[in-house]
Amino acid sequence: MAVLDLFLILCYLLAMVGIGVYFSRKNKSSEQFTTASGSIPGWALGLSFYATFLSAITFLGDPGKSFGANWNPFVFSLSIPLAAIVATKWFVPFYRESGEISAYTHLEKRFGNWARTYAMVCFIMTQLARMGTIFYGIALTLNALTGIDMRLIILVAGLCIILYTVLGGMEAVIWTEVIQAVLKTLGAGMILYLITLQTPLSAIIKRAVQEDKFSLGTFDFNFQTSSFWVILGYGFFINLTNFGIDQNYIQRYHTAKNPRDAAKSIWLCVLYYVPVSFLFFFIGTALYSFYAENPALILELKQQVSIEKNIPLDALQASDYGDRVLPYFMKTQIPTGFLGLLIAALLSAGMSTMSSGMNSSATVFLKDIYLRYIDPEADAKKQFRLLLIATTCMGGLGIVFGISMIGVKSLLDVWWKLSGIFAGGMLGIFLLGFLAKKVRNFEAKIAAIIGLLLIALMSFKDNLPEALQIPLDSKMTVVVGTVSIVGIGVLIQKLRTK
Repeated sequence: MAVLDLFLILCYLLAMVGIGVYFSRKNKSSEQFTTASGSIPGWALGLSFYATFLSAITFLGDPGKSFGANWNPFVFSLSIPLAAIVATKWFVPFYRESGEISAYTHLEKRFGNWARTYAMVCFIMTQLARMGTIFYGIALTLNALTGIDMRLIILVAGLCIILYTVLGGMEAVIWTEVIQAVLKTLGAGMILYLITLQTPLSAIIKRAVQEDKFSLGTFDFNFQTSSFWVILGYGFFINLTNFGIDQNYIQRYHTAKNPRDAAKSIWLCVLYYVPVSFLFFFIGTALYSFYAENPALILELKQQVSIEKNIPLDALQASDYGDRVLPYFMKTQIPTGFLGLLIAALLSAGMSTMSSGMNSSATVFLKDIYLRYIDPEADAKKQFRLLLIATTCMGGLGIVFGISMIGVKSLLDVWWKLSGIFAGGMLGIFLLGFLAKKVRNFEAKIAAIIGLLLIALMSFKDNLPEALQIPLDSKMTVVVGTVSIVGIGVLIQKLRTK
């Protein structure tokens, strides 16, 4: 890489740490660290939510999928407005009125500490899976561009994120995400502009139409494959989890100045994310057309993947190297200066999600573990100190998970599978408590046990005898888990009251 590119990347990293240092002057209490003392305007919070959605998984995974297959995963983005309707009408008012920073206190009040503990553990595992996936995505790209060992990249990037998150707390997290949101959006536009300089837009669209690259999947009501309806259902329930019981989001509802700004921020997120998600999928399609017209330019990457995966070159499919196409294009086709800016955009795509994940996980540790089970009488000074330690530890675990994920085939597939496993039980128990007011602890426990059994059967069905396999696509895990827990809980309650 050119010195100019390295200089731009270094400036970006220093700027993020500088924001943490700036807000460290105010970051002196647990309230400031976790909720920025309720001082964030709605427009900034909306950009913060948008930056969390637009992670490195989107930056690399979406173009990788549309390059290797089609636009079927874009249906996930189309489901977000549906979840936003539910969130702004019911979830935001519920959490703002409760005054509880933890998303899981409500579950203990409804069903007991088992429900709170289960949801909390699922949330932390989801954050570790998310951080690991994003760390790997960043490392994959920078390794392709610089040749630096992926473990070292994950370690350095992780330490920078930990530093500014610990220094500045939630206020630093949100304002860095505002900057990162702008940078990521500009980066996506820049990439597409550079592709269309070499391949006309008309040629991209023509080839994509001819090869059905814009397909959103079959519209048949087929739930055994990745159909339009499977992805729509998966996306709706995952985004209900995001807006309804993910500490990442719930905590930031309390950073808004008022409930109206909190609800407004969700719709701003939708307004920003859906069209930019469209842009990233189109980038993958544009890259497919570009390399189809210039096959010699991608031969080096295909040869490399062929050797690494032990697949004959003539048997290699586009899906085998989809996640690596955008980094390869950046390495070989982006001019000096632009490359540094694009790498900064990619880093921002990872940093935004991980910094908020570290902060919210530390909050969960304090509120749901330490103050609940260890020292309920801890003073303000001790609570603040514990938040700093927990944030650092969570960042360290994220680094370990990132290193462990090196070598996975598809970022998006791995993330979707893991999030489906953890989300189904969380959302099901929350909705059961939120919607079914007459259901009590006993019914909820039975429903949760049966729901979790179904989630386990679907998650590991490839390792089970055919007789035990549920004939549904694995993305239906979150749908089946959620619906079964709510439905069984209500059914048992009605049977007991007869």
